[in-house]
Amino acid sequence: MPRPTLRLEDRYEPEEVDVGDLGTASSLISLNSSSYTSSPSPRTPKKGFTLPALKRHISRKSSLDQLQIPSPSSPDLSKPIKWERPGLVRSATLPKVQQAEKRSDTLAAQLEALQVDSEVLEKIRRWILGIAIVNFDIDQGPVVDGVFPPLVLFPKELENVAFSAFPDSLQFDQGSQIHSFRIRGERIGVSSEKRPANADEFIYGYSYFTQKRDPSSKRGYEQRSAVILTYHPYPAFFSAVLSIFGPLFQEHGLPMLESACHNIATWPDPTPGTLLEIGFLGTVLHVEIPHSGDDAQQLSGSMVREHFNPKQHILASAPSFHPPPILLFEASLSHLWSIWECVVLCEPILLFGSSPAQTSQAAWWFRDLLRPIPLAGDIRPYFTIHDKDHNVLVNKLPPKPGLILGVTNPYFDRSCAHWPHILSLGRYIPPNTATKTTTATATAGPPPGWKTRLHKRYISKDRALLKQLEDACRGTEQQKIDASLALRLHFCSRTNELLIPLTRYLHTLIPTPTEVANTQTRAQQGQGHGGNLRLKPFNSVNFFASLKAHGSTLPFRSSSKRTEFYERWLKTPTFGLWLAQQESIVQNVLNDNSARKT
Repeated sequence: MPRPTLRLEDRYEPEEVDVGDLGTASSLISLNSSSYTSSPSPRTPKKGFTLPALKRHISRKSSLDQLQIPSPSSPDLSKPIKWERPGLVRSATLPKVQQAEKRSDTLAAQLEALQVDSEVLEKIRRWILGIAIVNFDIDQGPVVDGVFPPLVLFPKELENVAFSAFPDSLQFDQGSQIHSFRIRGERIGVSSEKRPANADEFIYGYSYFTQKRDPSSKRGYEQRSAVILTYHPYPAFFSAVLSIFGPLFQEHGLPMLESACHNIATWPDPTPGTLLEIGFLGTVLHVEIPHSGDDAQQLSGSMVREHFNPKQHILASAPSFHPPPILLFEASLSHLWSIWECVVLCEPILLFGSSPAQTSQAAWWFRDLLRPIPLAGDIRPYFTIHDKDHNVLVNKLPPKPGLILGVTNPYFDRSCAHWPHILSLGRYIPPNTATKTTTATATAGPPPGWKTRLHKRYISKDRALLKQLEDACRGTEQQKIDASLALRLHFCSRTNELLIPLTRYLHTLIPTPTEVANTQTRAQQGQGHGGNLRLKPFNSVNFFASLKAHGSTLPFRSSSKRTEFYERWLKTPTFGLWLAQQESIVQNVLNDNSARKT
């Protein structure tokens, strides 16, 4: 069977374009960059704080024979790292290396010396597991120096946190960025004091990465990340927290880390559905906690009219609005409707960006647009080749349904070439407008745009909104934020409209008052049990009859497209999970009503 031809969609064409014969068209993302250099150096073992050693020989899976891309966690991706001890010019390099190592050893010892009593620890753990400090070691790469409050992390978790805390592609000469990641935790029982239990097997990390010049380091740079580890998927909230804590920690060090944790201990409980006023290191944050992980948090009409400021009012589970999200999709604006369909149809999507900040913001954006539909697939806002799930998620097999994978390493451009959908983030720059500067700073990997093998759009675009988005990309910062909000509201509305025909049909499956009364009577006579009240079985034939009779508010391109769309959606794991949730809700309500009457 011939391999399907890959189609490239870009916002300058009205429909899909076959690129089987287009050759290697290239587009560029402009960013600032400079070269990193590295060479091995001995490191004195840390005193006091002991962590399992990471592997010294790390496979870079180098299929990048032509690429020369130094990075914080991968000094040279195109060549194997030789762990040979070079000769050192003692008068020039040895004192500097000793000075940098001494500073890192001191940090680890100071982290271990920090104390926290059990009552304060319990309050901190309502919000976070701890804050990890990750430094770059020339011999081992990123290394976790310690976590405060103390937290049990197993070797694979430590390695995952360390590599996920750092970008694996070149970012900037000096500066900072915030990104997030999601890693699988070990299923090993430990005491609640050392590590709280969690129903979700994943740990969420929010990283503040900083790089600055440091003449005392043999590499010439100090690279460090402060990482909030938590069980809460609150990207907007913890990004706001890091934007305050990160710069202060870089300036003041561990005293600021201790102050931050004691601040967190004073916060009110993260009660679902509440609006909280939180004080943090001299700043007041207004944060809205969602009712559940599947709750679509919305702004009030007054907030939209008054120009929403994401720094003043934070929707905890929403994606960060800084920078404005529409900039991520500038090369694919006209195809956002196709992308939304792929998300709700549980299609796997590879997100390729120039930075972890880009991929993590985009991944959380798509998760947000799926609400109130539950997440049936896996989402990895930033994924590296060192993740312990790498071989499970990235292989020659078809990708798992619903997998959203955010990557920056050009290695994935080849290893995931068979994926059905690839979204490369950023701004499209036509090749004939490229300058010497943009050519020199181009990011390796697929050019910005949307590529799909098989998907053909079912619903119509909103042309007026598309024009607003295109204009906003050339407008002010506030116009970009307003357009991002309009885009979010549009697709959240479309997700709800998708569910209307289903909820309409489900209402016909709820037991009638007569059926409820008969069930209760049989229970009283000992012929049954009142707990048998539940939703009647879902019948797809009856559903499509209801859909044909009542239609849908979604603007499908034709009635046949509407039927085809719902036929596909009923086969997704997302539908199964959503239906199970609805059955549980209905059964709980029926049983509660029955209990009141008995």
